[in-house]
Amino acid sequence: MTRGTTGPDRLRRVERWLAQTQSGRLRRAADPLVVDLGYGASAVTVTDLQRWLRGVRPDVRVVGLEIAPDRVAAARAAVAHLPDPPAFAVGGFEVPTAGDPVLLRAFNVLRQYETGEVQASWDRLRARLAGGGLLVDGTCDELGRRATWVALEREDGPVSLTLSVRLAGLPAPSAVAERLPKALIHRNVPGEGVHDLLRAADAAWARSAPTGTFGLRQRWIATCRDLARDWPVLDSAARWRLGELTVAWSCVAPRGGPA
Repeated sequence: MTRGTTGPDRLRRVERWLAQTQSGRLRRAADPLVVDLGYGASAVTVTDLQRWLRGVRPDVRVVGLEIAPDRVAAARAAVAHLPDPPAFAVGGFEVPTAGDPVLLRAFNVLRQYETGEVQASWDRLRARLAGGGLLVDGTCDELGRRATWVALEREDGPVSLTLSVRLAGLPAPSAVAERLPKALIHRNVPGEGVHDLLRAADAAWARSAPTGTFGLRQRWIATCRDLARDWPVLDSAARWRLGELTVAWSCVAPRGGPA
């Protein structure tokens, strides 16, 4: 069981990303089922997720899963007054839902597992996705100001890594390193792709310092544009302006032996 600490809008960065970049998956789904796995001690992240996704597809079904029955009971009581609340159930990686989710979020869950357990967990969760579905495994700080996540497709496995940060107070892009997903957090060492990416991002951030005259957003956009010359950046300025950067998984996938 996770510590369960959370709060309103803690996962807003990934919720916004799901609603805006994965809307096509949700709209095309025959069954618009979305699962929030390991939502914690409060129902708030599940209700936040439902609010974001209802704007894409009003009939979306959001289910929060926790392995602790007392957390599930508390969540159900907390949303009982809502006219159309999300559902809550006891469950873990087996994802005991009626139907296969098109989107499955597991945030701040795998960080408590051993690195060697990540791949098996990914495979188990991907097997529960609907065709064309997406798994998002990520980590964020307590206030949701720095977050990273891996997007994994049912058919192809991991496809991308996204960094999402609050630009105010950011000393350098590598400050997000302590919030890397479990699959990468111990790979931030020389010779590994994620280490190279963060070093390159820091160098681009330094080169882009003059654009900071026009604000931190413009500096981040310039940093991402610089990186895109040599790295497989998958998004554009429309996402960069939000403090995001998404790269292909192939450039950060673990290279060496056990971390």
